[in-house]
This record gives sequence, C-alpha cells and structure tokens, in this order.
Amino acid sequence: MVKLRLDGVGATYGGCRILSEISTPAFFGGQVVAVIGPNAAGKSTLFKRMAGLVGGPGNVRLEDSRKGLDGICYMPQDSAASARLTVYECVLLACKQQQPTWAVHEADLALIDGIMASLGIGELAFRHLDELSGGQRQLVSIAQTLARDPEIMLMDEPTSALDMRRQAQVLGFMRALARQRGVIVFIALHDLNQALRFADQVLVIADGTAHGSGPCEDVITVAMLRDVYQINARIERCSRGACHVIVDGAVAGSEGEFQGRANAR
Repeated sequence: MVKLRLDGVGATYGGCRILSEISTPAFFGGQVVAVIGPNAAGKSTLFKRMAGLVGGPGNVRLEDSRKGLDGICYMPQDSAASARLTVYECVLLACKQQQPTWAVHEADLALIDGIMASLGIGELAFRHLDELSGGQRQLVSIAQTLARDPEIMLMDEPTSALDMRRQAQVLGFMRALARQRGVIVFIALHDLNQALRFADQVLVIADGTAHGSGPCEDVITVAMLRDVYQINARIERCSRGACHVIVDGAVAGSEGEFQGRANAR
C-alpha cells in the first residue's frame, strides 16, 4: 500500500519563499488527510509543490507506489477545462491523459460511466461546462481526478461551492474511496468539524510551515485553535463519540479588534 511523507518541503515563487521546512510522519493508503489552516497559510501552494507544479527544497517521499510521482493527482479550486467541452468529454480527456494512446475502448467508457454515476452527475454528461453551476463544476473536477487513476489525491477545497447535503455526500464518498482503493486523499478544508468527522489525519499549515500533524483529535485542540486561528473555542464530544469545535469568540488583538471596530461603526 502506498505511503507518502514530506521531508523538509518548501516552495518558492519568483525567488520568494512561500513554504519552508514542512515535514510529516508517513501517511498511508486508505487515509483521508485534512489540510487545514487560515486563508493564505500556504495550503494551495503545498498541493502544487507536492504535485510538482512549483519548485522548492525538500522531498516528497513515496514508498510502495506503482506509479511514482505520476500517481499524484492535483484538483485545483477552479477547473481550467474548456467551457465548450461537454462533461463527458472533460472526464474522458482526463482518463486518456494517463494512457499511452488516445484510442477509446469500452473499458474507458465503463470507467467514466461508473465514476459519474457514483458522483450523481450522470444526467450532466452531455451538458457543456459553461451551462453548469459552480457546485456542478466541482463535481466534474472530482470526476476528472478519479478518471486519472490516482494513488494520491490532492483536493483543494472540493466542497467550497457545494450545499451542505452535497458536502456530506462528497466527503463520505471520498472517505469510502480511500478505503476501497487504498488511495491517500488530501483535502484542504476550512470547516474543522468536517475534518473531525471525515478525516483520519490532519496537517495544520500556518505562516508557510507545518504547525502540527497527526490524528485529528490529537491536533485539533483548544491550544491550536488559539495559536493558529486566534479564536477561543471549546471541543466537545457528542453522545456518539464525535468531536465538535464550538467557537466562543475571537482572541483580543486579532479578530476581536476587528469586530470591535465593526461594531463601533
């Protein structure tokens, strides 16, 4: 089963260091890893660095991989596919990019039909991308990523345009997929309660470096919420054993000052 570990990973843009010295223990196939942190902390840059789209020091170390770095598939927040392609064409194109020839076989079509059905977008097959809502386009991006037969999935806020029901469906689907296929799924999330519910591990990015990494309930703590997010919060366990973050207020000197100024107006 595939394993991935980050060893002193950094990233640079135009000579400026964006990420530095991100090291983690090994993540294993079958796990969902929530990547969390404030806006502009470096989560998207980390995914691009892991996917080989930006350079920098350190190493992304894979073990027991059948595809090597080609098995790392990155799903950005915004799809770059042509708006004049149909949904089916977009997913088919992603599938064929991983194959040595462009000839389309029955197995390719069966794969695409299965992926689209599992995401509930089969009825969108022959609609063009510019006819879809933002949430529908995100589901198409997920289908494209799955069609590339990934070992490592890097999903940058895949639920940001989805309603609450679809968010739960997609995150539940990704957790089941990780278990069934032995894939490591990294998901950048802002909702910490979703991370606690659906993820096995969490990686906290703050100020361009790793603030913590490990099991969710060990890393998402009152101290971390205060230090990274500047909020006062409680973590409570419900009757079924799940944990929830309950925010009491912002720490004075950050969001608290902002709120005070807003109220003064």
